[in-house]
Amino acid sequence: MKNRQARAVALATAALALGAGGIVATPAQAASSYNYLVFDKNSTNQTNSKLTLYRYHPQSERTVKLDSWRAGSGYTKNSCTRGAGWLPNGTYKIPWRDKDYNGSKIKGYVVRLADKKCSNGTKRDDLFIHSEMTRAGGQGSAEPWRWDGNSDFKSNGCIKLRPADIKDLFRYAKPVKLIVQS
Repeated sequence: MKNRQARAVALATAALALGAGGIVATPAQAASSYNYLVFDKNSTNQTNSKLTLYRYHPQSERTVKLDSWRAGSGYTKNSCTRGAGWLPNGTYKIPWRDKDYNGSKIKGYVVRLADKKCSNGTKRDDLFIHSEMTRAGGQGSAEPWRWDGNSDFKSNGCIKLRPADIKDLFRYAKPVKLIVQS
């Protein structure tokens, strides 16, 4: 696990320095601390993966783990399957987040992820970190607005967290990017 964390820190530092995933650091940003997420795919059970939030301090070149949560992604491990596969590896820009999103399939607390092409060129779009909840962040009376248990970690290709966990993520400053790794 230490090697994965070291690799994630190296990727995050390189991504900020080189502008990977659409993120370009100005001199002021390079000197400022920032939060980023790492999604570690569990190759034996994609509904039991891990999403970890880190804070990077470029002045001291120190990374601090802030929190982590169980997470799932997709119905299949094929990252090129639109609307069902787990996220392709790589760095994703986080353009925005919202506490009362009102989409047709997703509601409530969401973190929007930039589109990504998988290894065969298939464009993966409409990607989020989210849960199953109502627009106001509560629990509905039925699916898909109610969290019922472990089977709810499956998604149409997004990253899913328990309702309490995505609310916990929103306690922190907005992360600037997500790194997805196997």
